[in-house]
Order: sequence, then structure tokens, then C-alpha cells
Amino acid sequence: MLDVCLAGTAGMVPLPNRWLTTLYASCEGSSLLIDCGEGTQIALAESGLRLKPIDVICITHFHADHIAGLPGLLLSMGNIGRTDPVTIVGPSGLRHVLQGLLVIAGGLPFDIGVVEIDPDGDEIRNGFVQCGRMLIKAFAADHVIPCLGYTVEIKRPGMFLADKAEALGIPKEYWSRLQHGETVTVPSSAGLTSAAGPDGRTVDAAHTSGTTFMPSAVMGPERRGIKILYSTDTRPVPEMAELGRGADLMILEGNYESDEQIDKAIEWGHMTFPEAAETASDAGAQELWLTHFSQSIEDPENFADNARAIFRNTVVGHDGLRKTIDFKDPDPSVPQE
Repeated sequence: MLDVCLAGTAGMVPLPNRWLTTLYASCEGSSLLIDCGEGTQIALAESGLRLKPIDVICITHFHADHIAGLPGLLLSMGNIGRTDPVTIVGPSGLRHVLQGLLVIAGGLPFDIGVVEIDPDGDEIRNGFVQCGRMLIKAFAADHVIPCLGYTVEIKRPGMFLADKAEALGIPKEYWSRLQHGETVTVPSSAGLTSAAGPDGRTVDAAHTSGTTFMPSAVMGPERRGIKILYSTDTRPVPEMAELGRGADLMILEGNYESDEQIDKAIEWGHMTFPEAAETASDAGAQELWLTHFSQSIEDPENFADNARAIFRNTVVGHDGLRKTIDFKDPDPSVPQE
């Protein structure tokens, strides 16, 4: 399962009742953070989120409301005993920006790894960063400066086929290792008859040590995992619908409440409520959270229908909004393609 919390929802400046937009996601003891504006460590504390498990911090772009809170956050992490390395991901130029920011956060008790991603580079489609079981991929957004959006996925292997393992004669003490993706060699003393072929068995060159089994020999097809997509400070781009196809959750900015502000949205590289809803609809997402609201929008909920008329399952974000996303198994009564 994946736990997500939108700890802040403001754009440009923090407000008395609205911290700057930031997303916290965690799975099995590892956590990641996307964006870190001023006061993020306070926003996380108010939402009851722990700083110490944050292994990866993803930055969308280098405007202050998305990165200026890093020194304070990292110092807070160090003050509570974080010693494991932290990886920071962001657009090209991240090392240079961090060099300046970390002048006021010296003496950290942990190393910092830096991953720079060129929004215009060919490798952006293929690379990923791992945070525990979470796989983080970036895509190019469309803002007034280079900007990234991110998808976070948790892959889920197929079912373990016990009947097939028994038919192959694999002793039960090897089942768990195969289920967790490990290739195992069963000694010849176990009494297996050597064979090679589509059942996943191979025999070593000496024909003496035993029979080797690949996990594919006893695992069914990969099951549906979990996927979320996060993107703020951007115009709609085709990659959002493409990479967010069937996402459990899309988190998109609603910087302007209606298309009456479309000229401003285009000028400043932002989206409106209706545009975010259209993107979620095009992607066939399960749910949409709106965030990164302009300070001119006193109560974003008043404009919820601007999005829900297009994409019904829209949630207008608020600080502390959280959700646990569980794996979903297909209905066995419905034929699968």
C-alpha cells in the first residue's frame, strides 16, 4: 500500500491557513517528499508526518515556493538523528542551486546524493529513482522555467503458483525466495530430474550442482500495482495523460479557479481547475486532487464544480489531506485481456 499526504496546498506564498504545496508519500518504512518551500518542515509536523524516514526529496523547479525550504528541512532531519544518506532529485542545475542553499545548512550528519534530470533530455523517459518499493519517474512540464512532474509507482509481482512449484518438485524451503524474485539452485541431492525448457529450469555446465529455477517458473503475470502522478506549475502537456493513464491518483495544480483566467494561466505557465479536470479525465484516472492555489482564491472549495463538472471524482485539496491507496485485484468474474 501507499500512504500519501498533501501537507500544503498554497502557491507562491504561504498563508495563515495554507502552507506551500508539498506531497509526502510513504511505503513500508521509506518516504519521499515532492517540493519543499518555506516552512515545509512545519507543514509536515502539523500533518503528523515524520521527517526521519524521508529518503528522497524531489524538486519540480527552482522557484522559491518549491525549494527554499530545503535548508530548514535538512537541518531538522539532522537534529532528530537522521544519518542515512538523502537523495535530492531535480532539474538540471540542481547541484549549483544546492551549493548556495546548503551554505546555511552546514554540518549535516548525512550525505546528500544529487540526481539531475534534463527536462529536454532523451534519457528522461527511461530513467527512474528508487525509494524503497517506490519507483519515481520524471517528465517534462511546461512552465516559465524548466520544470518536472513526477510519477510514483509500486510494482506488484504475479501470484505464486504453488501447484506449479509442486509439479516441478521444488522443495518448499525455496518457495519464499522464488516468490521474492530470487533465482535458486536446488541441489541434485534433492532428487530432482534435470531438465531445461520453458518451465524455468536450467542445469549448470557441470551437471552436478543441481537444478536452477528462475522466479518466472512459478510466478503468474504481473498484477496491477499502484500509480500516482504529481505535477504543479505547468500548462497541460500530453505526457500527463499518457504517463498518468489509469492512475489511482493524480495531483495537479489548480492555480486559477476558472477558464476566465486562461490568459494569465498561459502567460505564467499554470493550469485552471477545468484544465486539471480535463487532464485527469483524459488519463482515465481514478481520482484527482487539486492543489497549488493562488493566494487570490480565499476558499477553493467554492469553485469545486468548475472541475467536478468535467471530472466528477475531484477533491479540492487542503492541508493535511491524506489517503491510503491499496492494491486492487481484478474482479475474477470479468474476463481480462
